[in-house]
Amino acid sequence: VQLQASGGGLVQAGGSLRLSCAASGSTFSSNVIGWYRKAPGKQRELVAAVSSGGATNYADSVKGRFTISRDKAKNTMYLQMNSLKPEDTGVYYCNFLPVDARRWGQGTQVTVSS
Repeated sequence: VQLQASGGGLVQAGGSLRLSCAASGSTFSSNVIGWYRKAPGKQRELVAAVSSGGATNYADSVKGRFTISRDKAKNTMYLQMNSLKPEDTGVYYCNFLPVDARRWGQGTQVTVSS
């Protein structure tokens, strides 16, 4: 399965973006899948995850601002990001939990200006 993240961009602090992760080649409906973020000068971190049953988990830094969801029929996962902060800047990737190193794609750049 290939995972393709999209939807990033440049936004002012307080703004919103919606990221999408489309799977092709196979379905990921039975997997736990999540969004990861690589901020400048930091290690890649897990931001949010969603199970096949819809249970969600968030990093403390994004709780209350980000919402992860998945559409099994479309084989797509989303990340709605509201009240964005400059510290949310980074490249966002989608991957499974646990991580499958073969599935890292290009990611999508999110830049939040102050």
